[in-house]
Amino acid sequence: MDNQGQEQRRTFGVEEELLLVDPDSGMPQAVSGAVIRYAREHDAAMPFADGDKQFETELQREQLETGTRPCVSADELAGQIRESRMAAAQAAAGVGAAVAALATSPVAVHPSLTPSRRYRLMAAAYGPTADEQLSCGCHVHVNVDSPDEGVAVLDRIRPWLPPLLALSANSPFWQGHDTGYDSWRQQVWGRWPSTGPTELFGSAKAYRATIDALLETGALLDEGMVYFDARLSRHYPTVEVRVADVCLNADDTVLMAVLIRALVGTAAREWRAGDPPDAVRTDLLRLAMWRASRSGVREDLVDPVTRQPAPARAVVQVLMEHLAPELERSGDLETANRLLEGLLERGNGAMRQRAVYERTGDVREVVADAVRATSPESGA
Repeated sequence: MDNQGQEQRRTFGVEEELLLVDPDSGMPQAVSGAVIRYAREHDAAMPFADGDKQFETELQREQLETGTRPCVSADELAGQIRESRMAAAQAAAGVGAAVAALATSPVAVHPSLTPSRRYRLMAAAYGPTADEQLSCGCHVHVNVDSPDEGVAVLDRIRPWLPPLLALSANSPFWQGHDTGYDSWRQQVWGRWPSTGPTELFGSAKAYRATIDALLETGALLDEGMVYFDARLSRHYPTVEVRVADVCLNADDTVLMAVLIRALVGTAAREWRAGDPPDAVRTDLLRLAMWRASRSGVREDLVDPVTRQPAPARAVVQVLMEHLAPELERSGDLETANRLLEGLLERGNGAMRQRAVYERTGDVREVVADAVRATSPESGA
């Protein structure tokens, strides 16, 4: 395959963190280990899973991480996302639990740490930051040709990440109350010392030097705690974009992946053409991300080009215009437009959660609705 063909069809994959809940009370359940054992013992592997790696534990026992294999087409990715959610729902049901694609728990909870040596060290070092951290994200991996290309991509996608958070926002509730934010997860996640947007790196060598300098401060336990909004994966030849809440609707997860793949392709083309990255200040990016976390797609966002407030739909349109050539090249333009229109018509996950609460007045019903939405095929 020639270089242009490779660019058009970069492989991509998704990791989703799901909340494990009691199907009756909606209370998060500390059963991730039992769910993984049940899946292994009952041969409940997903068709594309790699042995015992079909599910992973996370910081808290109330979480379960699923993942896809690298995919070429949006349809292939959509199928794997739905299969992984269904397999997780079935394994959870085997131990009396359910899965919900919620980025924070609507029901008040004190989470339970996964008993690994690393997580114990994190809890000891970071105190309430780790103790209270029960949030679920969606991480999208997109293949890159080299670390230099990957860092060039990181430098060029920075201004475009806040609208992705706004579209994916799915965490309005915290400890039983509406926070007023569409993505409270982004606020909670920001307590870690290495989260958020980054300065321009300029080269893979400078990126590596930055990571080393962070580790030398002693403020991070290890490189796995470099929680940038977007980073080079330590394990795969990919750029990993980490800004999105886990999406309530699987279609929205596919949309995130399609848009992020187009962002990566667009940035790589700009780099090869010699176009410099936007040197927007990191403090402005932090403000744009806060705005996206606060209001999602309900109100104004910060326009990635003008840096001025603009209606969310207008900002999303600017994003789509930026990505349209790459979406066309990869054959994803029609899919992206269809999925985006569906999301904007019904609202993001935070809007659906609030609608259920306004109708019922019960956060337990918010969780029950999320269980049904997470994996409709499971019959939950």
